Amino acid sequence: MIEDSPFVAAAPVLVPMPAERPYTYAVPPGMRVVPGSIVRVPLGPRQVAGIVWDGAVETVEAKKLRPIEEVFDCPPIDRAMRRFVDWIAQYTLSAPGMVARMLLRAPEAFDPEPWIEGLQRTLAEPDRLTDARRRVLETVEGGLAWTRSGLAHAAGVSSTVIDGLRTQGVFETVMIPPRPVVAAPDPSHAVPELMPDQNAAAEKLRAAVAADGFNVTLLDGVTGSGKTEVYFEAVAAALDKGRQVLILLPEIALTHAFLERFQDRFGAKPAEWHSDLPPRMRERVWRQIAEGGVRVVAGARSALFLPFKELGLIVVDEEHDPAYKQEDRVFYNARDMAVVRGHIGGFPIVLASATPSVESRVNASQGRYDRAVLSSRFAEAALPDLKSIDMRRSPPARGSFLSPVLLEQMQRTLERKEQSLLFLNRRGYAPLTLCRVCGHRFGCSVCSAWLVEHRFRGQLVCHHCGHNERRPEACPECGTLDHLVACGPGVERIAEEVVGHFPDARTIVLSSDLLGGVRRLRLELEAVANGEADIVIGTQLVAKGHNFPGMTLVGVVDADLGLANGDPRAAERTFQLLSQVTGRAGRTGKKSLGLLQTYQPDHPVMRAIVSGDSEAFYEREIAERERAALPPFGRLAGIIVSAATRGEAESHARGLRRAAPQATDLFVLGPAEAPLSLIGGRHRFRLLVQGERRADMQGFIRAMLANGPKLRGSVRVQVDIDPQSFL
Repeated sequence: MIEDSPFVAAAPVLVPMPAERPYTYAVPPGMRVVPGSIVRVPLGPRQVAGIVWDGAVETVEAKKLRPIEEVFDCPPIDRAMRRFVDWIAQYTLSAPGMVARMLLRAPEAFDPEPWIEGLQRTLAEPDRLTDARRRVLETVEGGLAWTRSGLAHAAGVSSTVIDGLRTQGVFETVMIPPRPVVAAPDPSHAVPELMPDQNAAAEKLRAAVAADGFNVTLLDGVTGSGKTEVYFEAVAAALDKGRQVLILLPEIALTHAFLERFQDRFGAKPAEWHSDLPPRMRERVWRQIAEGGVRVVAGARSALFLPFKELGLIVVDEEHDPAYKQEDRVFYNARDMAVVRGHIGGFPIVLASATPSVESRVNASQGRYDRAVLSSRFAEAALPDLKSIDMRRSPPARGSFLSPVLLEQMQRTLERKEQSLLFLNRRGYAPLTLCRVCGHRFGCSVCSAWLVEHRFRGQLVCHHCGHNERRPEACPECGTLDHLVACGPGVERIAEEVVGHFPDARTIVLSSDLLGGVRRLRLELEAVANGEADIVIGTQLVAKGHNFPGMTLVGVVDADLGLANGDPRAAERTFQLLSQVTGRAGRTGKKSLGLLQTYQPDHPVMRAIVSGDSEAFYEREIAERERAALPPFGRLAGIIVSAATRGEAESHARGLRRAAPQATDLFVLGPAEAPLSLIGGRHRFRLLVQGERRADMQGFIRAMLANGPKLRGSVRVQVDIDPQSFL
């Protein structure tokens, strides 16, 4: 057993691979390691980074142990994070090594950042004093060291002026520590004046931070109520206590406006953490978090695995968003894992949303979470008037998708020089392309999915595996020319229709798969916020907390879209998405309108949105979940078996079903072909394990996997505890 202080001759090391336990390595004489030390060890023919772990050391002959090669000059991973890794591995039935892998994503950060060559003022004086030299000397009056380029920029001179002063001995070369990736935030920089209900909510959050213990608060406020300003007060309280803060956002790469709001409040931006961050910046952010230099991080779900030195608060913004669920290698929900992280570390968690998840609402009603409610918009701005358009009574023209009622309101909005948003949660031009002569449908060659036409790119694309091909002129089945037809609308097709009706309007399409990626989307979101577009057509990314001051009309093209599947969360997701997207309208106080095109105006979801009675929707949805023993009143786990052939996948899935242990509080449904039965050339069968809330789901599935058939050939098994997707 190794403790946190003594040095040992052998140590367990967790390596970033599907290892169920740490491997034992010899500690060479003179080398010092403690639990949490990041080390370099041999693994087969390779050298990998690993973490010295807790627990007993295997009894192995000394001559059989391979030695630790190097201990990196890096702060050790603290005990709370090590416990967090073990907890996630146990809960998600993942290999601990694969969870640890998420901690070790920035290998160049394990060594200290090199110091930088800088310049410092000496007592020498220049031979003559020009205006440029005078500005340089005035800039360095504080006695601090500067980089050559930084000093030239600050003084507004060329680098040759600096070089000349150094040649004359006015500056000497010194080494200075690496620059921080962001400036330190100032909690007192621009303290806002809050509305009374905001102040009451902020006080509840401040008290939670001051209590120095674990607590979860659900910040439940309508769109535009100022939730961000409220939880910023919790951030300020944590900073005042000398603690680091993590703010999780579902789409950090697109939330440029959030970073600016943070800077306005605290005088500096937070450090960012997401997949679009350049590798060198990721390494610097990782290192400075570990050393405690970075005080606030705004990040995507993977930021949960950053090695914070003094973490004291996690905020999960838009806590209901499905983007917090990772469904690759280690399946986890970042919202739920943030709560676990706070419990292990003994600090508060804030969950913020205008449309909280049913799970969070139930936790609040049962007293496990506190709840702070913001029931009105900031500065008395009114919520939009919401109405449904019954498409049976006001259908679009033949070949069109926009009702005359919606088109008329768009025309009025244009005349007032205000903005309209059309929302359709379908990328591309059309979800299906077929031949009018022989009926051939264009499907993915390696998935059981139709190819989506992207007319802007002239391609047919699979949104599941990424396969794409040029849109042909002739049908590949019958050879007929010019008889391919696009069925159904995507955002590109709606844009084509809008341009036909309003040719002089400035129209923009916002979709995550347009050319230019995140950088282009950020620019276009800024353009919309600045009023540089009249009509915006967008997918679900436009619903993620953006503030468009000129937006007074939101039209939902196909409000029924999310209801047309067997997902038990379909009603909840549709309610959340439509409430969020209609909430983009009228945020600056102008009279606004939200219109929902629907063939089911009497559906409970549509009635709840139009009436504004969210409480009635939650009461009904919670009652239905409780009746069906679905989460949070019961437990679910999905098991996906995939293989190169259908027979292999089905046979293994049936073997697992037969191996399920006898239990009174858990039962297995399936196996059945997954709704998407083929993805990336792999056939997929699904089992669903359902049971009571307090059932030992993990123990049941472990026994099932242990007693079931062994993995052979191309077979793979993935376990998804608390699944969010049922495809």
